[in-house]
Amino acid sequence: MDAEVTEENQSAAGVVSLAANQRRGIRPMGSGGFGVFFDRHELRDIFDLYGRKVADGEWRDYAIAMTGQKAVFSIYRRTAETPLYRIEKTREARKQGAYSVVAATGLILKRGHDLKRVIGVLDKRLKLVSS
Repeated sequence: MDAEVTEENQSAAGVVSLAANQRRGIRPMGSGGFGVFFDRHELRDIFDLYGRKVADGEWRDYAIAMTGQKAVFSIYRRTAETPLYRIEKTREARKQGAYSVVAATGLILKRGHDLKRVIGVLDKRLKLVSS
């Protein structure tokens, strides 16, 4: 269907290939604009970390919000408090990367282009040190 775009359709305000935007992690919103979302592979990586932390008793709840400019995965220690951490995916952050981990104080703990490396800041595992 992408190949059947006519000149009449192209002259309309901004013809955008839906398939190309879906590959970049941008999906159509109800208002005609495009929003940012986490794809299946990104959610798998986030839920792998989340599951380990829940099993350890550190985290208990989460929330997902998707807006036109960013997708946010919020992590809570208790349901009724502010998020402990936020994993954010922003639209078109080229220099510093699309992904960031933000602490409850608003401090950006890590930012980058690779989600696994960025969320690795939350997955501090103990190392065995021999004496």
